[in-house]
Amino acid sequence: MISRIKTLNVLPRWIIVFIDLIVFSVSALVAYLLRLNFLVDQLYEFDFLRGILIFTISGFIASLITRSFAGIIRYTGIQDTLRVLYANLVTLLIVFAVNYLSENSLPYSVALIAFLVSLVISISYRLLVKELFAFYRTAPRAQRKILIMGAGRSGMMTKQLLDNDTKSNIKVVGFLEDNERKIGNVIGGVRIYSATEEFEKVVLKQSPTELIIAVTNLSLEKKNDLVDRCLEFGIKVSAVPSTDKWIGGEFDISQIKEVRIEDLLGRSAIVLNNEYVAREVLNKSVLITGAAGSIGSEIARQVVRYNPSKIILLDQWETGLFEIENELRSILKLEERLVCFVADVTNDQRVRACFDIYKPDMVFHAAAYKHVPMMETNVPEAIECNVMGTKNLADVSVEFNVQKFVMISTDKAVNPTSVMGATKRAAEIYVQSLNDFLGTLDKTTSTKFITTRFGNVLGSNGSVIPIFKKQIQNGGPITVTHPDITRFFMTIPEACSLVLEAATMGNGGEIFVFDMGRSVKIVDLAKRMIQLSGLVEGKDIEIAFTGLRPGEKLFEELLDNEENNMSTHHPKIMIAKTRVIEFSDVKANIDSISETLEGGSTEIEFDLVRQLKSFIAEYKSKASQFEVLD
Repeated sequence: MISRIKTLNVLPRWIIVFIDLIVFSVSALVAYLLRLNFLVDQLYEFDFLRGILIFTISGFIASLITRSFAGIIRYTGIQDTLRVLYANLVTLLIVFAVNYLSENSLPYSVALIAFLVSLVISISYRLLVKELFAFYRTAPRAQRKILIMGAGRSGMMTKQLLDNDTKSNIKVVGFLEDNERKIGNVIGGVRIYSATEEFEKVVLKQSPTELIIAVTNLSLEKKNDLVDRCLEFGIKVSAVPSTDKWIGGEFDISQIKEVRIEDLLGRSAIVLNNEYVAREVLNKSVLITGAAGSIGSEIARQVVRYNPSKIILLDQWETGLFEIENELRSILKLEERLVCFVADVTNDQRVRACFDIYKPDMVFHAAAYKHVPMMETNVPEAIECNVMGTKNLADVSVEFNVQKFVMISTDKAVNPTSVMGATKRAAEIYVQSLNDFLGTLDKTTSTKFITTRFGNVLGSNGSVIPIFKKQIQNGGPITVTHPDITRFFMTIPEACSLVLEAATMGNGGEIFVFDMGRSVKIVDLAKRMIQLSGLVEGKDIEIAFTGLRPGEKLFEELLDNEENNMSTHHPKIMIAKTRVIEFSDVKANIDSISETLEGGSTEIEFDLVRQLKSFIAEYKSKASQFEVLD
């Protein structure tokens, strides 16, 4: 019997109809007995068999009309209960109609009592069957005990989904809450505990294997604290997505995902003035370079929301460009407003053609080589792309009267220790000095150049987190360059919101610096990712230290030794006050580097780095072959 219940998924409808007929019959009999004070001898005076038959047939007809048998009993809810109520009301109406036509075939008092008895029994047996299904499917082998953080709407929906999932062998053993008014209450047979004061108590008592966070507005600090406590007890942590991410507006159990390291490193969303951004972008032609990359593609996703007249996606990586184009076209009806332009930013002829055709009003320059160790051994390409490519775009922007040019830089440009960082600093200097030079000219319209500096972005191509994930999937080891190395992190949407804000706030010549919060130790990041994967460091997977890579810093900085910062109207955004360099001197240095690039000497890499160091006094190589030049 028990094994049959375990394997039975849906009670057949004919069985439900049969049980309902029995319920109607028994209810009519009980009604007669109650009406006659259980004086059985008087039953035959009322022709009770005829009355029971009338009530049963009426109930059968009502069931067909209301389809009260159609619900799956083990999923019985409010709608199913209402359907049973309607069926019993229709039954009563049919009985009254029969009585009216055939002169009191069933006494009205008996009919009313039978209605009430039938209603109670019909609902009760459905709920009983539902509980039996739940009990026999989970109790004998309930291996997955679940705690749910949040006893609100999302928490209740999560419990209902888990209770109805016959494949997962899950039992909800408790809710956790911060709301004192809810603590101590019971919902659906499950107690609500205090998330702060009773966490350890419920964990030791119930031994849950997983906690599901069903509070969509839980603060990052609270979430981190909760995850740390769960990891301490070896409890897996998952989360319910926010309501705006429910597929088709519906919540499904498949949407419950494990908490990722990115969910714990990102910070509360930064509130930016979208009204100003909308005013800046509306009906403008916007060019985004590096549009196939992590930052460029997210800028594109955000810019299209503000109805530009045209958005031009420029990149030399055609596959990535194809993917972001398809994504944007599937979300928005962009028609002819979206253009993909395959080009290298260093190709003057191709860039000029793009500007000539589409006449951009704004340029977001995200194209760059960014991998530090790789650029340390490919100096000419790093300079060609990051310096000459930026110069090419900047010069053409001025020629075609672009209104604003927003360059995406990096914190590696501050006191650079690598070729990559030095090239980005050189690009910063060029656009800033060009902006100042244009300000001295007698021109009514001149391009405003704005720079933004970021730290590492979570989940970007080639960043540390995707690398660690692959290493964990492959069984390790996780490779960390140094036990003391730290990095700042921010989410990609956060970074791109800053870019748009910079475009709005900037008047030209600024270098905007973002408050990155606290830096994170990479080895701690690796350890946490191991724990989140349900593994044990040193037992299931190892962490190996490989030594600093060429050009790599132990600590990133947001300002160099000679820079100060100035606050803006946004508490998380500052302006770096850098030293001013004459455009003529900058141009002379850049032209000299360009000549060396074209010369192709046998010692070209050392020659180029020597020139960079002469141009950027704070550039000191670290763990690099170019340290001999310092």
